[in-house]
Formats: sequence, C-alpha cells, structure tokens
Amino acid sequence: MTYAITQTCCRDATCIAVCPVNCIHPTPEERAFGSTEMLHIDPKVCIDCGACADACPVDAIFPVESLTSGQKEYAEINAAYFEDTEPEQTKDAPNFHAWDAPRFERNIPAGFAPIRAAVVGTGPAGMYAVEDLLLHTNAEVTLIDRLSAPGGLVRYGVAPDHPSTRKAGETFARFHTHPRVRMHLDLEVGEDITADELAAHHDAVIYAVGAVADRRLGIPGEEQTGSIPAIRFVSWYNGHPDVEPDAIDLSAERVVVVGNGNVALDVARILLTDPDTLAGTDIAGHALCALRESKVREVVLLGRRGPEDAACTRPELLALKHLDGVEMTVDDHDPRIGAAIDAAAPKDKAAVLAGVPRAAVDWSLPPGTGRRIVFRFCSAPVEVLGEGTVRAVRVTGSQGEVDIRAGMQLRAIGHRGTRVAGLPFDEAAGTVPHEGGRVQGRPGTYVVGWIKRGPSGGIGTNRTCAAETVGTLIADAVAGTLPAPAATARGFRRLVRRRRRTRRRAHR
Repeated sequence: MTYAITQTCCRDATCIAVCPVNCIHPTPEERAFGSTEMLHIDPKVCIDCGACADACPVDAIFPVESLTSGQKEYAEINAAYFEDTEPEQTKDAPNFHAWDAPRFERNIPAGFAPIRAAVVGTGPAGMYAVEDLLLHTNAEVTLIDRLSAPGGLVRYGVAPDHPSTRKAGETFARFHTHPRVRMHLDLEVGEDITADELAAHHDAVIYAVGAVADRRLGIPGEEQTGSIPAIRFVSWYNGHPDVEPDAIDLSAERVVVVGNGNVALDVARILLTDPDTLAGTDIAGHALCALRESKVREVVLLGRRGPEDAACTRPELLALKHLDGVEMTVDDHDPRIGAAIDAAAPKDKAAVLAGVPRAAVDWSLPPGTGRRIVFRFCSAPVEVLGEGTVRAVRVTGSQGEVDIRAGMQLRAIGHRGTRVAGLPFDEAAGTVPHEGGRVQGRPGTYVVGWIKRGPSGGIGTNRTCAAETVGTLIADAVAGTLPAPAATARGFRRLVRRRRRTRRRAHR
C-alpha cells in the first residue's frame, strides 16, 4: 500500500521534511516547486510509513486503499507525475533526518540579544513569520490583527466545505499563546495606532496584511445592484465582520461568475451545493439560511481564454465533477473549445473536461429545473445590463456579442493589495516595494505574503516567502542595522489600552 496526496494539498512542504525516503516531489529545492499545483508521492518509492499523513497540516494525504470514489483519481495523478518527470534529487537516496518541521538554518551568533518584533496580520503569511521567529531566534513577538478573531484568509477566505484546508489554522493557533507572543486583536494600524508608533516600540515590524481589495472589470454597468466582487460573497458566507448578514440577495435563478480560478469554482460550488450538506460545516448561519431559500439553479463560469488556460487548479476542477446533484456542461459556442478539450494530454487541465457534456446554450431562456454549472470559455464581459439591478451580462467572443440572462454577476478576477498607511506603495502592482522583504526607505520594516509578492500562491507558498523575509530581518539584526526602539514593550501595551478607550468613547 502507498499513500497519495489529494485535492486540498497546501504545498506547505512539511510532508517533504518528514519523508524518510524522499518520495514526495517537487521539493522546495526543485524548480517545479514554485509552479506546481500540488505535491505528489511516488508509489514506487513510498514505504507506507505514514509520516507524511501525520505531518500534513490540512489532512490531504491518505492511503490509496482508503480513498473514496471521488478521490480515486488522485492515486493516478500522483503516479502519473513520475512517469515522465525525473525528480532533481536522486530518487532512491534515503533521507535520514529527524522527523520534524522544516528548518531554515540561521547564522545567528551565540549570545545574540533578543529583539522585539511586531507582526501585523494573523493569516498564514504572518503566522509562518511568527513561527520562524520563535523557532530560530529568541525574539519577543507582538501579534496584531485589525479583526476581533485571528486567522486571516484561513478563517475568512477558505470555503466552508474545505474543512481540511481550514485545519491549517489550528496549526498556527498554537503560537497565539506562546510565552514569547502577546496578541492584540481589534487593533488597526493606520487607524488606532500609526506605523511610526508601532516602529517606535519594536526593533522590527513585519506587515502581513494580504491583498483585501478586489479587481475591477472596468465595463459599463459594473456598479449596479447584483454586480459584486466574489471576495465579498466569500466573506459573507464565512461570516466576515465587515460584511452584513443581509448583504447578498440570492433571488436570481442564474448567476454569472466572471473568472474560472479556484475562487470562482468555490463560489459556484457553494451556490449550488445542497444546504443540508453545508449544514455540517462551519458556514455562517445567516448564509446557510439564505442558501436554503436561494433561487439560484445555474452558475455560469466565464473565461476569456480556452479550457487549456483555465485559471483553476486541476485538483479543484476534478473535485467539481463529483458535486452531488449538480450537472456540468461546456457551452460549445466556439469550435476551438471542443478541439482544445479533445487534444488535451491526460495531465492537462482541459482533459478533466473530456467527459463533460457539450452543448450550445440559448442564454435568452431561463435555467432548467435542475442545478447546473456551465463553463463558457473564449468569452469576455463587455457590459452589465440592467436599470439599477443586473438583468443580463453581455459577453463577446468569436461569434459576436451575446446577452446572458442573469440576476447576479460575481467578478472573481483576483485580489489587490491596498496602501498601508505610512509605507511606500506600488499602485500598479498593488504591493509594497521591497528587497528580499525589506521595505524600501523604512529601516526595520518588512513585508511578507500577498502584500509583498502580489496575490499568488496558496497557504504553503507563504512558508518560503516568510523564510526569506525573516532571513533578511535576522541578517539586518546581526549586522546591527535595525533601529533601536525608542519606547518599551510595556509602553506599547499602555498605548494600546489608551487608544481603545478613546475609540470606545468616540463610538458611544
């Protein structure tokens, strides 16, 4: 028996660190690690020890014999990866190291003085930075989040029917109560305290604030009621405090989702999944009630390019095929679409759609009685039609313009970072300018995660991202270039209490 990695792989690489025979690839040292959608276990090398399954923070690894019917294909995916891919490391070389978390060696002199570091943001990027600081330095960490509950995107950005992925939050939570960590929730930098005040109380500050804004389509009618960013919909069903419980109206029969990345697949799946199934998840109560009353029966996933260039990952697309009670269809309006699917190699994303029915859809008609997801490739939105409320989305393609009758349009075309008060900002990229995580022009200030590199990569990508940033911070500390804090840790706690009292009085 061998093990297989399944859909919810986060690429954290903890599994690689504990494997005694180097059978999991690509590793962080291999070129493909940065671009792979998931990691793979070589069935010819796996010795069935189960160390990877025990270490996986998102429960994505299972014995092949225990895979459910919807997961069986992942055994083939794992094996197929090695058919024409030779790992850069020697496949048969044993990996005799201790079974523990990945370690990033730090060149820290003996007797190195403790530093006070602040980390702004409690999502994966921030928590990987905290973990690295605690494991490899004697730093005292101030952990800050503007929300009243920690977790960031793990808490508010992961779909509730992906509980294994959400488990990563439990891994991070153990650091919230670490003896060298003091956490301040409901505290916003730029509102309650300034970046200069935060820097004045710490040797170093790491910003892990993510990319919380949505990208715009820039087409007429985009501001109408019923045309909303997918990030708002995701926040709504996850109970984000910034989104009101009654913010989403599900009275439309058809919803057009612009985009076909993983977020687009998430919202389509949540809109059409049987609410009784969702009731067993930690979906927000108000969202579950609204979904029980929902009139949505069809979701159209709109992609500018063909199926070979779909933005979603292959594992997520594969999982969508197994959604109970939901039909999948490819709108066969352009001959290039079918040709691309038929010509796809077994490992290609488009090959997942090979068995999906294709049909030309009459978009002037309402949806049928069942629940259905329709992929419409080679189409771009040009206008949202309606008189104050969405009634259709006009799209263009090789066959000209078509109006897709719909009562809601969700744009799932990516996130964008926003300006952090007191820090430089690249408006074009939506990121903070930096060198190896060191913010330009702000000694002692660093960035990690999406605000550093842009909105790309999953949970595990932040581990190597944080390793680079913390490595830069430590190098600066060793070189003596960190500015000395002008105030004490106790002074910072007093400042926070004072600002909170002021805010409460202002809100009375």
